[in-house]
Amino acid sequence: MSWLKIIRGEAPLVLALPHTGTDLADVAHDFRSPALARRDADWWVDRLYGFAHDLGATVVRTTISRSVVDVNRDPSGASLYPGQVTTELCPTATFDGEPLYPGAGPDEAEIIRRVDRWFVPYHAALAGEIARLRVRHRRVVLYDAHSIRSHVPRLFDGELPVFNIGTFGGVSCSPALSTAVQGICAGTGQSHVLNGRFKGGWTTRNYGEPDKGVHAIQMELAMRGYLDEPDGPDALDEAHWPPVYDDARAAAMVAVLRDVLDCCIRFAESSG
Repeated sequence: MSWLKIIRGEAPLVLALPHTGTDLADVAHDFRSPALARRDADWWVDRLYGFAHDLGATVVRTTISRSVVDVNRDPSGASLYPGQVTTELCPTATFDGEPLYPGAGPDEAEIIRRVDRWFVPYHAALAGEIARLRVRHRRVVLYDAHSIRSHVPRLFDGELPVFNIGTFGGVSCSPALSTAVQGICAGTGQSHVLNGRFKGGWTTRNYGEPDKGVHAIQMELAMRGYLDEPDGPDALDEAHWPPVYDDARAAAMVAVLRDVLDCCIRFAESSG
């Protein structure tokens, strides 16, 4: 499966990259606009964490766009945030509420097909890598990596903190891990929150079982932490979006994230 990328390591850390893909696969022609369908990707997060395998982490990534099927949503279609605006398993609108399809979008049969073709294999890979590492390690950390624009009024008010740590309200990992990660983020002097607007998606909630040795944590970065986000009325048109990734601009964030992943590994290897 060329769309599913797995880089195996031996450290007790699995890095999940569910939203970095821009491949519209065999449904590209169904969307109103390919650019619109790709807009809400977690832009350049795979490059941002490009060092992860050097630490011994296992990386699982799908190249399929979240607009085709969102592998971080409950496969039953249930909302992760009841009462709040969120996107669907197979989204029909962008984060800003713009329709992705000229009509109603995929029907039930098409949703099932997309789940079977892309969602199920992605999660089989994640589960398989966690199980492989659990044979060798008493504890394993699953780190679900994301990013989003700093301002998305339809999804949240105001400006999102730079670091948004999610542990499903403390359920998906040990408080010792979330406290350590939060401490690293606080040390940057930039804004951060634990279990704020983004408490962790289906990946965090589904795999996080601390009592069974699997600690899941989500990191949602505001893009301004590593990119120069355009502003103004034309910020999201094809001439300005996505922003260009610049290694020098992202270097400070990469250094912080290296500390965060190293912290995850040290936590998993500790006897506490």
